[in-house]
Amino acid sequence: VQLQASGGGLVQAGGSLRLSCAASGRTLSNYAMAWFRQAPGKEREFVAAIRWRGGSAYVDSVKGRFTISRDNAESTVYLQMNSLKPEDTAVYYCASRSGYQLPVDPDEYIYWGKGTLVTVSS
Repeated sequence: VQLQASGGGLVQAGGSLRLSCAASGRTLSNYAMAWFRQAPGKEREFVAAIRWRGGSAYVDSVKGRFTISRDNAESTVYLQMNSLKPEDTAVYYCASRSGYQLPVDPDEYIYWGKGTLVTVSS
């Protein structure tokens, strides 16, 4: 599976961005999809994840601001980010794994895309 993330950019605090992650190489049937982020000097952090047929999980710091969704027909997962804060600045990565669970540990995910940079200015 190849994952390609896009949609990052520079936005002012309070603004919005939508990230996309397109998958290719195989069907994502029964695969969970997730977004992680990594800020400079920090470890990679779980942001959100979604199951094949829906059901999602979020890190507390983005609840109510970010929404993860997926289009299985298009093999694409999205991350709608609203009310962005400077602390959301990071490289955002999409990842996938087979099965029902939505782990927060990045080591539990098999496939990774290259990141897309999100910069939120104050």
